[in-house]
Amino acid sequence: MQKQKALVSVIIPNFNRVESFQRAVESVIKQTYENFEIIVVDDGSEQSVRNINRRFLEEVKRRKNLEGDGKIIYLENERNFGVSYSRNKGIKEAKGDFIALLDSDDEWLEQKLELQVKFFSETDFRVVHTEEIWVRRGVRVNPMKKHKKEGGDIFFRSLELCLMSPSSIMLKKSIFDDYGYFDESLPVCEDYDLWLRITSKETVGFIEKPLIIKYGGHIDQLSRKYEAMDRWRVISLIKLLNSKQLSEIQEIEVKKMIEKKAKILYNGAVKRKKYDDAIIYKKWMEEYLI
Repeated sequence: MQKQKALVSVIIPNFNRVESFQRAVESVIKQTYENFEIIVVDDGSEQSVRNINRRFLEEVKRRKNLEGDGKIIYLENERNFGVSYSRNKGIKEAKGDFIALLDSDDEWLEQKLELQVKFFSETDFRVVHTEEIWVRRGVRVNPMKKHKKEGGDIFFRSLELCLMSPSSIMLKKSIFDDYGYFDESLPVCEDYDLWLRITSKETVGFIEKPLIIKYGGHIDQLSRKYEAMDRWRVISLIKLLNSKQLSEIQEIEVKKMIEKKAKILYNGAVKRKKYDDAIIYKKWMEEYLI
């Protein structure tokens, strides 16, 4: 008797996107690995957007003969609570042993799920990410050296910036029991925050083959809404330090990064005459000085 393939729960949060959201869903439907459920969490989109995307999902169900089997689950937030809330809601609803995240402005290549499930079946890792293709304003670009993807113990490299894209990652659902969910108080850098909690204790799997297309530069990209992104990274680092879960060498490196980022933030705030912010950043510089 053939063993049942593991169920993968695909979580897609969406806020006021139609075309890119539909492209993301289609990229899941086209996967060579077929035992998945799609959990869409609409995060308080305009009613017209909700109506269009509901009709699209119903059409997908009919086209792929998915009626009535729970393959596509559609959840709605009564207002815009943010991407962390929406991802967490989808994860808690998920029935799969594996969680695959997909941002509504990104796209998967066809073997993404198949190769990641295969990777898990052959290793003891609990998280795996993949190489990716970057497209900015419709043009393919090469990431800078500092963005180079890798596996293994990536905690120290991850202190500088987020090295794993949510859309490229697959996790065993049990990992959330050990490290918690996305921090819903963070408007951005919520992935950086969770990945640090995980990589401080876990080694990470990596598939070198590009399996996602990551789109950027568009006007509704979340990271473009906020200045001084490092502010939220420092808040995450302080929270991690205060958790008392780090080794001595990890604590030292976290303090060094807080001081480094706080100094950059301070200089930027003074230059822009944002003196209230500068006071906060100077306090961080002094408090976490090594």
